[in-house]
Amino acid sequence: MARPRWLARLPHVLVVYAAVFFGFLTSVQLQDHYDVHDPSIVLLSLFTGFAIVSALFRPVAAWWLGLLTSGFIAWEIRDHVGQGQMWPWTAIGPFALAPLILLVALRVPPRVTVAVTGVSVGCTAVAEGFFRPEGSASSSVIALLVFGFAALLGYALRATRLARGQLVVQETLTEEERARRTLLEERSRIARELHDVVAHHMSVISIQAQVAPHLVENPSEELKENLAGIRENALEALTELRRVLGVLRSEHPDDPANPHHPQPTLAELDGLVDNVRGAGLEVTTETAGIRRPLTPGVELTAYRIVQEALSNCLRHAPGSRVEVGIAYGPRELHLCIANSAPTRAAAPSPGAGQGLLGMRERAGMLGGELAAGPRPDGGYEVSAVLPMDLPGFAVPGTEKTEKAS
Repeated sequence: MARPRWLARLPHVLVVYAAVFFGFLTSVQLQDHYDVHDPSIVLLSLFTGFAIVSALFRPVAAWWLGLLTSGFIAWEIRDHVGQGQMWPWTAIGPFALAPLILLVALRVPPRVTVAVTGVSVGCTAVAEGFFRPEGSASSSVIALLVFGFAALLGYALRATRLARGQLVVQETLTEEERARRTLLEERSRIARELHDVVAHHMSVISIQAQVAPHLVENPSEELKENLAGIRENALEALTELRRVLGVLRSEHPDDPANPHHPQPTLAELDGLVDNVRGAGLEVTTETAGIRRPLTPGVELTAYRIVQEALSNCLRHAPGSRVEVGIAYGPRELHLCIANSAPTRAAAPSPGAGQGLLGMRERAGMLGGELAAGPRPDGGYEVSAVLPMDLPGFAVPGTEKTEKAS
């Protein structure tokens, strides 16, 4: 009932109309049919209407108010009941209490609805059994039928509303499950492509590097060392690729407890630098400040930025000298990877151009910054500032504990 919008308020309007209608009829019936002209009938009529309106907000309390008001009305007309007139309910009385039972059934569990209906019918039976005036007609059957119908109608409407709500929740869960399944299928497809193409070629490179020394007569030690380095790098790339494939195939790739989650840290930086030196690049490192543990996100991002910057130096600045600087500040980690002008022309590098974008995205995810550009001497420099995220670790020189970002 969201469209048109005014229909959403229609039930409230109907309840208010019912309150005014039954309050007015109660007053008219007490005066015309039972010849009651006491000023209290105005108050009883107002309470009848007020109980119906308040059932929109407090249905059980409103039902109690309506039942008590009906009891006072029965007591007020007890001495005015003529031959054949209904008691304890007036002709309009059960129908005035029925909206209250209906609204209770719409808002509360079925057991409460049964209790409310049973108490209403029970009070009618007790009143008739002990206080019924002589010559009056019984109203128990009418009360039972009206109250029972209102309770069943409210239960049916409530069950329908709950079923629709559960259907909407189920449809939402189905959509989320379908989206998650699509994502997992896409990641599995990427993992298969990586495994079938990249892993195959890396395995071939490893095997060829192992066999190559045996195909050359009297190979030099330098050649053997270079081929051994190629094989070692290929095997390391295969290991890293397997970790990445594990992440792609996992339902929770961001879970730190995932054993396949690749999380190298700055503690492994020396091995990375040695690897690059073995490829023929002159690299020096320098660390400033007090080295201390960082959160896994900062460690991983810093390592990947240095790794990508050194890879760019290998591809685009062969023969250059590279300086890697790491500075631990009070609240930030500073990285600087700078290379001199290359001594020879770089070979064509297909597929390049995404490295800087990836580094900027990694730094941005942590709230850091990354800048890259050429140097006056013909070299290139990459610098990054990463905010430290150190929950539970004291920063030397301060008395505060770094708060997690």
